[in-house]
Amino acid sequence: MLPAPGIRLDAPAPGWAIDADVVVVGSGVAGLTAALRCAAAGLSTVVVTKARLDDGSTRWAQGGIAAALGEGDSPEQHLADTLVAGAGLCDEEAVRLLVTEGPGAVRRLIATGAHFDTSPETGEIELTREGGHHRRRIAHAGGDATGAEISRALVEAVRTAGLRTIENALVLDLLTDASGRTAGISLHVMGEGQHDGVGAVRAPAVVLATGGMGQIFSATTNPAVSTGDGVALALRAGAEVSDLEFVQFHPTVLFLGAGSEGQQPLVSEAVRGEGAHLVDASGTRFMLGQHELAELAPRDIVAKAIMRRMREQGADHMYLDARHFGAEMWEHRFPTILAACRAHGIDPVSEPIPVAPAAHYASGGVRTDSYGRTTVPGLYACGEVACTGVHGANRLASNSLLEGLVFAERIAADIAEGDGGADGDGTASGTAPAGAPVPVAATVLPLIDPGARAHIQRVMSLGAGVLRSAESLAEAARALEAIRAETEPAPGPTAPAPGPAAAPAPGPGSEEPLGTHSAPDPDTVSGTAKPAVPGVDAWETTNLLCVARVLTAAALEREETRGCHWREDRPDRDDRAWHRHLVIRLAPDRTLVVHRTESTAFPPTSSREHQP
Repeated sequence: MLPAPGIRLDAPAPGWAIDADVVVVGSGVAGLTAALRCAAAGLSTVVVTKARLDDGSTRWAQGGIAAALGEGDSPEQHLADTLVAGAGLCDEEAVRLLVTEGPGAVRRLIATGAHFDTSPETGEIELTREGGHHRRRIAHAGGDATGAEISRALVEAVRTAGLRTIENALVLDLLTDASGRTAGISLHVMGEGQHDGVGAVRAPAVVLATGGMGQIFSATTNPAVSTGDGVALALRAGAEVSDLEFVQFHPTVLFLGAGSEGQQPLVSEAVRGEGAHLVDASGTRFMLGQHELAELAPRDIVAKAIMRRMREQGADHMYLDARHFGAEMWEHRFPTILAACRAHGIDPVSEPIPVAPAAHYASGGVRTDSYGRTTVPGLYACGEVACTGVHGANRLASNSLLEGLVFAERIAADIAEGDGGADGDGTASGTAPAGAPVPVAATVLPLIDPGARAHIQRVMSLGAGVLRSAESLAEAARALEAIRAETEPAPGPTAPAPGPAAAPAPGPGSEEPLGTHSAPDPDTVSGTAKPAVPGVDAWETTNLLCVARVLTAAALEREETRGCHWREDRPDRDDRAWHRHLVIRLAPDRTLVVHRTESTAFPPTSSREHQP
């Protein structure tokens, strides 16, 4: 078995603890679905969320949820569109699970209480179309408030079911038992209440559903809570991550001016699905001739076309023209977007909307199998934090909510069976009995000063944004390494603490090491800056830096252009060398170990994977 890194954040020891069968970290569609299904199976379930239950990424989803629900559509057609968008890197079996189980999962969501827009004539769910889809298969709610409705329904169901929830809590690290299995999490509750400060939830099954990592960039559609906490925790726990280089930049984000930072208003792809046109300042539709679907091409193609036009014309944005919709359609179909635009002084009814690409969705994440199992026994992941293989190199529009639904249900079923896979020694995971968390030798990770957060974001936006090159990525890697080295001069002494689990050794057919991305020699680093004081801002900034380093290492390693990974110096797709994945783990000395798979197939996460 590969050794666990033995790394934990610098944080006080837990001052309180509660016990459960399952702890779910995150309260979006994936987390709440997993929690509800686990509770329905009779498992004691605790939901931990960073803000309030309805403050995650799900409620910001405008377009809708994709599923083959319409007449003439089929899972096979949905499969085909997903594989094309994924640019050759989708796990076809994972996609097949998604599209075949998806319609049933949506119907169960409706049974839970979610209300989708229906036709007044037929009463059937109204379906629209988005980029990359050849059929109208996007179910929506409230016109362009689908995520808000799904979040409302799931939060209401959680409260009705009486699930135990801990809000305003930042997850810190994984706890393990004497055998190295998952035994819960440590967390910090912000504010006073029943629990306050650092504590622990002890459970033999942990489900990460922490959402995305868009806050590593200066401009993103992600909410402020999306700081990559789940990916960073998983790496410290010994889990593998994959495909982090494939960050989807949404092509049409409301342009608020050069230098605007933080969460930016999204202009849903559904607006283009209803017939809006992308134009430059002269009114020319530049997507015509770029792709057979024009404005409805997959997102990576549209984002690249916008960036090319901007560079050609020396502009910092393009326009989305939907004036032909008229006021009634805007008010009925896209009331949220209309209000956001008008709040910023733009009226889409009478003028084109200024738009530019911004970081939107992480197609990669913590590597899982078809039941959400990671390479750490007892640790699961679903939703945007996970890499199930569904999205490949570029997520198909509106597949994210569906992925959260489908794989959350599969995780809950696996945990409920009480035998959620096995590690390399045949030790059962899932809710198999686990011992109490035990202190293990762990390196305490010095925290990054919160003042570095904006610098990390600017480094990533400049060097690892929509346009990348070997030079820009190498410069980003150097800048990130300098930030880390200032605070973290060398691997520190060990200290007793509840530590992360050991990752199972790669199974048969796993990848060979491609190389490592090492920290500077400890003897040459002064480490003059003092580590930050433990606290939410410092923990978040430390997580951001960790995820930024991994993303940059993967983007530098992948020397081709594929999907939403655009290398200016390697403009072509290279299937001979790169029709495969990069898998990354954190070594005990905090270097990043990068492996290249032999094919598009992922190695098993456990010895039970792919067995009937």
